Amino acid sequence: MAADLSQIVKAYDVRGVVPDQWDESLAELFGAAFAQVTGAGAIVVGHDMRPSSPGLSRAFARGAAARGVDVTEIGLCSTDQLYYASGAFGLPGAMFTASHNPAKYNGIKMCRAGAAPVGQDTGLTEIRELVENWLDSSAPEPAQTPGTITQRETLDDYAAYLRSLVDLTSIRTLKVVVDAGNGMGGHTVPTVFDGLPIDLVPMYFELDGTFPNHEANPLDPANIVDLQKRVREEGADIGIAFDGDADRCFVVDGQGDPVSPSAITALVAARELGKNGGRGTVIHNLITSWSVPEVVREHGGTPVRTRVGHSFIKAEMARTGAIFGGEHSAHYYFKEFWNADTGMLAALHVLAALGGQDQPLSRLVAEYDRYVGSGEINSTVDDQKARLAAVKAAYQGVEGLELDELDGLTVSAADWWFNVRPSNTEPLLRLNAEAKDEAAMAKIRDEVLAIIRG
Repeated sequence: MAADLSQIVKAYDVRGVVPDQWDESLAELFGAAFAQVTGAGAIVVGHDMRPSSPGLSRAFARGAAARGVDVTEIGLCSTDQLYYASGAFGLPGAMFTASHNPAKYNGIKMCRAGAAPVGQDTGLTEIRELVENWLDSSAPEPAQTPGTITQRETLDDYAAYLRSLVDLTSIRTLKVVVDAGNGMGGHTVPTVFDGLPIDLVPMYFELDGTFPNHEANPLDPANIVDLQKRVREEGADIGIAFDGDADRCFVVDGQGDPVSPSAITALVAARELGKNGGRGTVIHNLITSWSVPEVVREHGGTPVRTRVGHSFIKAEMARTGAIFGGEHSAHYYFKEFWNADTGMLAALHVLAALGGQDQPLSRLVAEYDRYVGSGEINSTVDDQKARLAAVKAAYQGVEGLELDELDGLTVSAADWWFNVRPSNTEPLLRLNAEAKDEAAMAKIRDEVLAIIRG
C-alpha cells in the first residue's frame, strides 16, 4: 500500500486507521525494522482485542522472524502485561493497541529489553526511516536462517508478580466495581483479583474492540457515568475504570465522585516511600497538583518535576533511580515494574490503602487532594506561538510571580499556578490551572482563557 508514515508514526508509537493508513503488509515491514534497530535475537509480541489486532500482530512477528529473530507471541494481553513480559524475559517487545482510540484505529507500542521505551529519540525515527526506504525500493533481505514463532501464556505470571508487590491478603473485604470498557481489563482483572478479599462487580468485561458501550477513555467524564451510577446502586467501596489497553486506571469513590489522578499519585507515592524507608525520588509532571510534591516531601522523598509525556517520565525514572512516577493522565510508573507504567499495580495500591483502614475512600484521599484544579481545557488557536507569547507578556515582570518554560509556560503565585502548553499534533493550546479554592481557580482560569482566546 502507499503509506504516509508521517501520519502514523507519532512521538511515542505508531497509530493510525486500518486499513486506510496502514495494514498487515506495513506491519510486517515494521517487524523487520524493529528487529534490525534493536539488534535482538528474540522479541515478544502481544495484542489487544481490536478486530485488526491479531492479524497485524502476526504480520509483525513474520517480519521479525524473516530477519532471523525468534518471536514469542503472548497473544491477548494488556499493555502492562506486555511490559511485564519484556521485563521478565529481558526481551524487546511490541504491543498492538490503539489504547482508547475508536475501533477503526490500531497501533504499535514498542520497547527495548526491560520495557525501556522506544520513542522518537530512542529508535522510532530509525524504524520509520527503514520502513520508508523499503517502501521506496524493495523488501528487506531475509535472513539465511529465519527465526521461530512460538506462543507462551503470561497472564498467570503477570498477575502473581503484581500481587507479590502489594499485599492485599489481610485487607477488609471490599466491594469493587470495575468498568473495563470492553477492553483488556476484562481479560486481566479476573486473574489478578482472583483469591483476594474483593467482591468484584464487573462491567463491560466482554472483549469487544468496537467498544459498544462507551469509549474506553476514563479521563472523559462521559465515559465514567455508568461506573458512577453502578457504584452508587451497589453501595460499593470503590469504582475503577480502565482504558482500552488497561495501562491506565481511573478511580471513583463510594459516592461515585471522581478521585483526581494527582491524589492517586500522592497516595501511591506515600506508600512507595513507606516501603522504601521514607527515602527515594518520585517523578511527577508539571500539570500534577501541588499536592504531589508536598506529600512526597512530607514522607521524606524528593520530588522531581518533568515535562508532560511518558518518555520524559521514563527517562527521569531511569536517570534518577526514582521509585515511582505519576502523571495527571492516570499513568503510574514503578521502579519495581521496570520503570514502566501499569494501571493495575496502581489500582492494587489504592485497594490495599483503602482496605487497610476503616474510612471510606473519600475521607482517605482528602489528605492527598488539597487544591482545586481546572482540568485540562483545550482552545483552538490560529497561532500557538503568538497566543502563548501574549500570555507570557501579561504576567512577565509582575511582582510575586514566577515564570518557567520547561513545557509551554508555567506561571506560579503564592496560592495558584497555571500552565499553558501547545499540542504537538493539533492547533491547540492546553490550559491547566490550580488554586487553593474554587473562586481563585475560576478567576485565574478565566483570566488566562480570555488572553488565549482573545
